[in-house]
Amino acid sequence: MTRDRFQTTLSGVLIWPLFAVGVAAAVDATSEPQSEKASTMQTDLAFGQDVEFLSGHIETIVLRGMRGQAQVAVVPAYQGRVMTSTAGGAGGTSYGWINYDQVAKGVDANAQINVFGGEERFWLGPEGGQYSIFFAPAAEFEFSNWQTPPLIDTEPFEVVERGDASVTFQKDASLTNYAKSVLQLRISRQVELLSNESAAQSLDVDVEGTQFVGYRTINRLSNSGESDWKKENGLLSIWILGMYKPGPRTTVVIPFRSGSENELGPIVNDAYFGKVPADRLKLSDKVMYFSGDGTYRSKIGIVPQRSTGICGSYDAKRNVLTIVKYNQPAAHVTDYVNSMWELQEQPFAGDAINAYNDGPPEPGAAPLGPFYELETSSPALALKAGESATHIQETYHFEGSQADLNRLSQTLLGVTLQEIESAFR
Repeated sequence: MTRDRFQTTLSGVLIWPLFAVGVAAAVDATSEPQSEKASTMQTDLAFGQDVEFLSGHIETIVLRGMRGQAQVAVVPAYQGRVMTSTAGGAGGTSYGWINYDQVAKGVDANAQINVFGGEERFWLGPEGGQYSIFFAPAAEFEFSNWQTPPLIDTEPFEVVERGDASVTFQKDASLTNYAKSVLQLRISRQVELLSNESAAQSLDVDVEGTQFVGYRTINRLSNSGESDWKKENGLLSIWILGMYKPGPRTTVVIPFRSGSENELGPIVNDAYFGKVPADRLKLSDKVMYFSGDGTYRSKIGIVPQRSTGICGSYDAKRNVLTIVKYNQPAAHVTDYVNSMWELQEQPFAGDAINAYNDGPPEPGAAPLGPFYELETSSPALALKAGESATHIQETYHFEGSQADLNRLSQTLLGVTLQEIESAFR
């Protein structure tokens, strides 16, 4: 869908022509191949430039609050995905990673995945295992057989309600899993820009003195069929993933609950793509540090028994502290879908929080991005016919003085900025 180059879908809101000129100049100024130009230019563009580009190719909704410069860009055709956000208005830092090449190309119905990017997208799990929704029944768990379901890749979500600071989407669908079970479902997703007061109350911190954007997504999954969803047939989970811009001084921080493995399980699962090297994953007695440099493909996860309901990252080069929080269920809820690419002995012993660092999948190959991801999941949802469950995630990006960001990091993540920066130095 093509739009007027200076207009978003928020009535009366214009993207100033200087951003269009800046983008055009960046594109025309060199004779580099388009893929190289796109990957280079998108990293450091301002929010207004990213929105101008998006709205020139796809319907883009910009959410704005009553005060301040916090804004969020959402695309209905990409399943109500938050593509990027800013704390500084049109000229401010754009926090989400966007794949300019893929957006410009449009949907490829034959692709295994359309990597549009975006800093918060709706997915469903499990990815692997005997109840997978990414592998056809009886298929080998190999990359060549991996296929993102169109529901969470190429199919748009319908806008059912919209305001200046929030938008709500809906989608009805069915999925057939690896065990050949057919699951009828309805998805409801609301994206809401948070006020200063709401953010301070939710995080229980003083946000004054910082420039920040915060938004909440309320993701609701309903069993719209006539049959109950049961373990023996396979369950779904709500899976929320965010792609962010990597950097050589970007570090993911995941606090965890201390305790014995017999009681709480392993501290970290780092076996997704092979064991993560020690210079990329470090554990203290209360947090784990994971490199978000976008140069080495790796993934980690922690089980719900270890989760504290929060994770984040610090980009020391851009001086941005990112916080992701979700509605953590009660401690006795421990069944989470397992996304490992294998027939599993424990298909409901999955992770509640994951982090992914992109990089070449094999020597000489190009990365998907590069980018890094923070991810949260709901429990495995054993919904009776007509029942629903909700997974809520909040995302915050803070900029400000080292003192203010250090105060937030200590309060929310339990470590100082100096501890984060020194983890891999």
